[in-house]
Amino acid sequence: MQQDKLIVRGARVHNLKNIDVELPRDQLIVITGLSGSGKSSLAFDTIYAESQRRYVESLSAYARQFLGVMERPDVDYIEGLSPAISIEQKSISHNPRSTVGTVTEIYDYLRLLFARIGIQHCYNCGKPVRKQSVDQIIDTIMAYPAGTPILILAPLIRGRKGHYRELFEKIIRDGFLRVRVDGEIKEIKKGMQVNRYKIHNIEVVIDRVIIQPTMRGRIAESVETALQMGSGVVIINYNDMDHLYSQHLACTECNISYDDPAPNSFSFNSPYGACPFCNGLGEMKEFDTRLIIPNPDLSINQEGIAPLGKPRDTWLWSQVRAVARSYKIDLDQPISKISKKHKEILLYGGGDEKFEIQYRYPTGRIVTYRQRYSGLINTLKHYYDETTSEGMRQWIESYMSTTKCRECNGGRLRKESLAVHIYDAERSVATNIDTIVKFSIQEALSFFNSLKLTQKQEKISQQIIKEIKQRLQFLLNVGLDYLTLDRSARTLSGGEAQRIRLATQIGSQLVGVLYVLDEPSIGLHQRDNLKLIRSLQNLRDLGNTVIVVEHDKAMIKNADFIVDLGPGAGEQGGHVIATGKPQSIIKENENNDSSQSLTGLYLCERKSIEIPASRRKGIGLKLRLKGCSGNNLKSINVEFPLGTLICITGVSGSGKSTLITDTLYRILSNKFYGSKEIPLQYKSIEGLEYLDKVIDVDQSPIGRTPRSNPATYTGIFSHIRDLYAKLPEAKIRGYKVGRFSFNVKGGRCDECEGDGVRKIEMNFLPDVYVTCDVCKGKRYNRETLEILYKGKSIADALAMTVDEAIELFKDIPKIRRKLDTLHEVGLGYIRLGQQATTLSGGEAQRVKLSTELSKIGTGKTLYILDEPTTGLHFEDTRMLLSVLSKLVDKGNTVIVIEHNMDVIKTADWIIDLGPEGGDEGGEIVAQGTPEDIARNSNSYTGKFLRQEINKRK
Repeated sequence: MQQDKLIVRGARVHNLKNIDVELPRDQLIVITGLSGSGKSSLAFDTIYAESQRRYVESLSAYARQFLGVMERPDVDYIEGLSPAISIEQKSISHNPRSTVGTVTEIYDYLRLLFARIGIQHCYNCGKPVRKQSVDQIIDTIMAYPAGTPILILAPLIRGRKGHYRELFEKIIRDGFLRVRVDGEIKEIKKGMQVNRYKIHNIEVVIDRVIIQPTMRGRIAESVETALQMGSGVVIINYNDMDHLYSQHLACTECNISYDDPAPNSFSFNSPYGACPFCNGLGEMKEFDTRLIIPNPDLSINQEGIAPLGKPRDTWLWSQVRAVARSYKIDLDQPISKISKKHKEILLYGGGDEKFEIQYRYPTGRIVTYRQRYSGLINTLKHYYDETTSEGMRQWIESYMSTTKCRECNGGRLRKESLAVHIYDAERSVATNIDTIVKFSIQEALSFFNSLKLTQKQEKISQQIIKEIKQRLQFLLNVGLDYLTLDRSARTLSGGEAQRIRLATQIGSQLVGVLYVLDEPSIGLHQRDNLKLIRSLQNLRDLGNTVIVVEHDKAMIKNADFIVDLGPGAGEQGGHVIATGKPQSIIKENENNDSSQSLTGLYLCERKSIEIPASRRKGIGLKLRLKGCSGNNLKSINVEFPLGTLICITGVSGSGKSTLITDTLYRILSNKFYGSKEIPLQYKSIEGLEYLDKVIDVDQSPIGRTPRSNPATYTGIFSHIRDLYAKLPEAKIRGYKVGRFSFNVKGGRCDECEGDGVRKIEMNFLPDVYVTCDVCKGKRYNRETLEILYKGKSIADALAMTVDEAIELFKDIPKIRRKLDTLHEVGLGYIRLGQQATTLSGGEAQRVKLSTELSKIGTGKTLYILDEPTTGLHFEDTRMLLSVLSKLVDKGNTVIVIEHNMDVIKTADWIIDLGPEGGDEGGEIVAQGTPEDIARNSNSYTGKFLRQEINKRK
C-alpha cells in the first residue's frame, strides 16, 4: 500500500538539528527560511540524495562502477520516498553547440520535419530542385509535339580542363560515333583531343530521333543508356534548346547536384550538415583592430599596437621599422594620425612589395634582408595556426572577437541544407530551418499553429508538428516566450536553464515522481510568476510530489504545504519552525507575539520591508549613455542619476542585462581597467569623469576549491597570518608568515596536505572523507598549533564564526573592520574557514559586498548587482537593502537589475524596459521614481508596484 506521506526522521546533514518532517505526497511543497537555514540541506542533500542513492544501489555492481555514487546522507531513515528528479539553477551546458532548440529536443523534431517534407531549392538560383524517375523523364519527352526531332545526349564532362584523348578513345570502343564538344557536334576520330588549357563541356550523342508514339521503345532505350553514361543525367536538345533531366536532385540550370535531405543534413554537429567554414558553430574568431589598437591616441612606440608591445630588436619590430622607413611613417605620432592606407599596410602587409629589413642579432651583428612584409594580423594568424602552445593560442585570441560566419551567416548549416524550405500551401511562403530557429518561442508556436500544408505533407508531418507545438507551449507556460530556439545554452541564466528543464519534465508526462526545484522564480517578472505556479501545479496534478526551495511570496502563498526552517542561519538554523498550509501559518502568526517564524511574520505582513519616507535626489550629476542598440535594444538613451539606488526592471528578455552588463559595465571596465571585452553597440557616453571605478558584485562562487573560504577571499586570513607570525613565540622559533598557510609545505599537516580530511576510495561505494588522524582536522602540524593568540591557535581562529572572531580580534583594527562588515551583511554565523563550495549564491554575494564595504572608498564607485535577492529570504533582503543604502549614503551609485518588488519599491530611481521580451522589448517604457512608475499604465512593473505602494496608504 502506497504511503500518503514522505517521512524524514533524524536529519543531521550540514546544519540540520536532527529534525523530523512529514510531507504530504502529490502536493506542491515549499521549503523556506533564511539564507543558510538548511533548506537545500533538507531538500537536495537529504531527500533527493537518499532517493538517488537508493536507485543507484538497486543496480548491479557492474552498472554502479559507471555511475557517480552519492554519499549516504546523515539521516536516521526516510519513508515513502519516490524516484526523484532534481532541477537546479545550474547552467545546462557550456558547450557552444548546445542551444535552446537542442536542449528541449525541438530541434531534433525540426530536423526530422525538414527531412520529410522540406523541398530542396538551388542555393545558386533559388529555384526548386526535383528528381525524376526514368518513366517520368520518358513521359515528359513523349509529351513533346509529334514530328519534332530531338537529340539525346549523355553529359560526361562539365566545365573542366583537359585534352580527354583517353575519353574519346573509350567512347569509340563503346560504339558511339559522335560527340558534342562545347556546343559543336563532331565525329570522333582516332587520336582526337581538345585544348588541354581550356574549359570544356563534352556530351556523347546517344541518338537522333523524331518524336512519334511508335518510337517510345527506342527513346526509352536511348534515355536509359544516356542516364547510365551520364551518371543519372540526360540532356534532350529540342528546338536547339537543351533540357536537362536528372534521376537525382539537381538544378538543371546551374548544373548542381544535391543529396536527398536527411535528418543529419540539418545537424550542425554532423559533417553532413555543418557549415564547413565554421564547423557548425555559426561564428568565427577574427582579429579585431579595436583590440589590436585599443587606444589610437598612443603612438606605435608607446605600445599603441598592443601585440607589438615595447620597441625591441625582434624580427617583427624590424619589419615594422622597415615599412615605416619606406613609407615615412612616424612611429612617435599618434596612430589616429597615421593615414588609413599606411595602417592597412602595417596590419595586413604590403603585398608583393619588398622592404629593406635591418635585423639586429643578439650578438649585436646587424644584417639587412630584402623581403615581403605580410602584416601584423597575417603574422598573428600564422602563429595561431601553427602554435602548439595553449598559452600562445590564448594570448593571440585576446586580440580576436567573435563574429558571424560569413558563409552561413550564423545559420550553422551547409548552404545546401539552408536551401531546403517548407511551403505554406495557403500563403505560398517558403521558410528554411534557420528562419524558424531564429523565431522566439512565441513566434515559433504562432508559425506552426498557422502553417497550412498539402494533404500528403500533413499526413507525413502530423505527429512531428504535434510534438514541436507541445514543447513550445510548455516553454511558453514557464515564461520563456522571449527566448529564441538558436539561443546558446551557455548564455542562459540559472533561472532560465531551470525553467527549460522544468518544461522538459512537464512534457515527459511522468507520474509518481518526486521533483525537487531550487528557486524556479529566479529572473521571472511578477507578470509571469502565475504562469510558473500553474506549471508546477500541473506537474503536481499529474500525480507527482513537487518540493520547491523558494522565497517568492506568491509561490509560498500558492503552495499546498510549507516547511519553514530557522530561526536563524548557519549554526542558529536547522530547526523546523513551522509546517502546514499557508493559510494556517499566516493565521498562527497574526496574533502570536512570540513567533519565531520570520516567514510567517512576513506573510501575515506584521513584518515588512518599509518604503523609504523620501527618495534620494543624488549628487546632482548624471551618467548619460546614448544610442544603445545591442541585441534587442532599440537605440535607447539612458540617464543614470549618480549617488542613488537605481533599479533596472522589465519582463524577462526585455534587455536589462544587455544594457547594464553587456554595454555599461563593459564601457566602464574598458575605461578603468583596460578590459578587452568589447561593449555592445552604443553611440556615446557622458559623465565618466564623475566615477573612478566600477564593481560587478555577482553570485558566482568566491572560490571553486575546498581551500577557498571567507577568510581568504576577504583578505582577513592574510592579516591573521601576519598577526600570528609577529607573536613572540613565533619570532623565537623563526616562523615567517608562510608557516601559517595551509597551501604550502612547512606549517601545514603533511599527511593531509592542509585539507584536514583524507579521501578513501571505496570502489563501488561512494568515496569516504575521514578526518585526518594526524592533525585531527586542524590542517596544521603540531608545532604550528603551539603558537597561540589569547589562548587560541590559528586553527581555532578559522573554526570560529564571524561573531566569535569579532570578540577574539577586537583589538586588531585591520581584522576587526573586515569582520564587522561581514556581520553587517548578515553573515555573523558563517565560519571563517568554511569551505567556499558550501556557501550559497546569496552568501557568496554578501561576502563580496562585505569585502567592498571594508575598503576605504572615494565615494565615486558604481556598483552593479544582477538579481542580488536570489536565494534571499525577506529578512535577508531587508539586511541587503540596508547594506546597499550605506554604499549609496557614501556618495556611491548602485545599479540593481531586479524583479523583487521589495527592492524595486525602495529604489530612488527606476528604469523600466520593455514592453515585452525579445524583439518586442528593448525600449524604455518608463523611468522615474517608484511613484512615477506606479502611475504609468503602460508598465507591467508599475502595475505590481502600485499594489505595493497602495498597501502603505
